[in-house]
Amino acid sequence: MILPEHRWWAAEPLWRMAEEYGFDHAWTYDHVGWGELVDKPWFDAVPALTAAATVTSRIKLGTLVSSPNFRHPVHFTREVTALDDVSDGRFLLGLGAGSPGFDARVFGEEPLSAGQRVERFAEFVELLDGILTSDSTEFHGTYYTAVEARRAPGCVQTPRVPFVVAAEGNHSMRVAARFGNGWVTEGRPPGTEVTESAAWWRGLRDNTERFDEALREQGRVPGRVPRYLNADAGPSYALSSVEHFRDVLGRASELGFTDVLVHWPRTEAPFEGRESILEEVANEVLPGLKER
Repeated sequence: MILPEHRWWAAEPLWRMAEEYGFDHAWTYDHVGWGELVDKPWFDAVPALTAAATVTSRIKLGTLVSSPNFRHPVHFTREVTALDDVSDGRFLLGLGAGSPGFDARVFGEEPLSAGQRVERFAEFVELLDGILTSDSTEFHGTYYTAVEARRAPGCVQTPRVPFVVAAEGNHSMRVAARFGNGWVTEGRPPGTEVTESAAWWRGLRDNTERFDEALREQGRVPGRVPRYLNADAGPSYALSSVEHFRDVLGRASELGFTDVLVHWPRTEAPFEGRESILEEVANEVLPGLKER
């Protein structure tokens, strides 16, 4: 995870190194402003990933996550299609319901309840899917309307870019099970913290079991849907040491996670760490994973 906080002269080497280190995918946050960094420099995810696509050739690139807080599906599908095209089919579209944080407050709109945010999210994902897979789409929902929304030229990836859907609650898990080509979780409700490692891992186990059930309800086989874990949502930074990263990776694998996401080390909190640890992980841990 490379936060979109750097001017391009400083960000470009990070994206290049992510590919050179051998990682399968690299992501960035899709927010107007985020958490404790809301007063710090921040750039938009779509042009940042578009630029990253031009300086890489293999690694997949994704948003973690794009939300309805400030994106409308009709216009967003144009950005998604363009990014998929520029990356030559390497784009992963991470999607989430959005929190009641800065992204929601900055527009001065009346806040939505948790239930309303998930209902809006369900419409958001359904309409994105419709426009990206149909030549012309009509949609009239509670939160969104589309009148003859066009797909052309369509995505490089078929039938559309993969949706990696963030879901913690039962309703959002049903959305992920229906539309997701992957599922991503933090192991806790959005906006909350878990301070004990054991409690966090128990929450992750509960989440995986509930997502399995959601998949079965949709007639899908649980083991065939990729699972992404945001490892830094837990009580400790995954790249605090190589040993800790190995432990996180092993425990995640035992729970059925296919992919683990970690943040590029920063010089200060959050995600304060040393790039030397990341380099050691790339040199010592990744080769063994590739051999499996």
